[in-house]
Amino acid sequence: MKRVTILVPYEAVPSAIVDPRYMFTAVNMFLSKNGQPPAFEVQLAGLSAQVPLNGGSFLVNTDVLIDDVSETDLVIIPALSGDMQSMIELNEAFKPWIIKQYNQGAEVASLCLGAFLLASTGLLNGKACSTHWLSANEFRAMFPEVSMTEGSIITEIDGLYSSGGASSYWNLLLHLIEKYAGRELSIMAAKFFAIEIDRQSQSAFVMFNGQKRHEDHPIKLAQEYIEQHYREKLNVDDLADRFAIGRRHFERRFKKATSNTPAAYIQRVKVEAAKKQLENSSKNVNEVMYDVGYTDQKAFRSIFKKLTGLSPVDYKMKYNRKAAA
Repeated sequence: MKRVTILVPYEAVPSAIVDPRYMFTAVNMFLSKNGQPPAFEVQLAGLSAQVPLNGGSFLVNTDVLIDDVSETDLVIIPALSGDMQSMIELNEAFKPWIIKQYNQGAEVASLCLGAFLLASTGLLNGKACSTHWLSANEFRAMFPEVSMTEGSIITEIDGLYSSGGASSYWNLLLHLIEKYAGRELSIMAAKFFAIEIDRQSQSAFVMFNGQKRHEDHPIKLAQEYIEQHYREKLNVDDLADRFAIGRRHFERRFKKATSNTPAAYIQRVKVEAAKKQLENSSKNVNEVMYDVGYTDQKAFRSIFKKLTGLSPVDYKMKYNRKAAA
């Protein structure tokens, strides 16, 4: 039987505590109905016997204090809410315990913004990680030694797991169920909880918002210029000349400040503009393509699918109610 310890940090997202507990205990229920022993021993562990969440709106009774857990097989770090730096400081006492458990052989999985607490332990340094797409820029700024994966639902490396945003953590939980209890139970859990199994990407949900929390003023002006002139044919040489910076130096500074090359940034801005039109207008794909500054259908469709995981037509059918009707 695998021991699963779900942490209850201060100001964690309540559902990110309840949901994993429900899923692991549901698998035990499936097994019990077939006359089989449980696969998991599940416990909620905190720094205190009762943990207030959502400013005191919810109170979680923990099963055990972390100091009383000497050994476990899997640690679940739920999503946090609020200011991430403050949340890390508030839950500082979890960090040495997480490191100790990992060094003893336990695996550690963070759900959504729980990645911030996991990264603060240093265990992810030099490794890759997923988190909510909306907080990716903040994560990169706080943890530059961790590689943020673009659009991934699940990242797994050296016994450390992380998931994409919001409900994406259900897919990580299914992944862990399959690893510890087998594919059959993972499929059963997916059907029981009505989850699309093996979903790999959160790219279709991403709304690109260029990283501007930096102090490189000319680069910030270049970003704003791209966002205001995305319909035009933009290239890196013209941008570098416009802001009186040598091309190679401009590219280095742009990538350092925004985590994107200038060319990638231009593509992302154009595709984000295209997404909004596909969601809200009656324009067909070609009209949208021309409106955001593309003339090559093949190139537009290829870039769009690379960044969203969907073709322009599929994206329109998914998000435009009139088109779907």
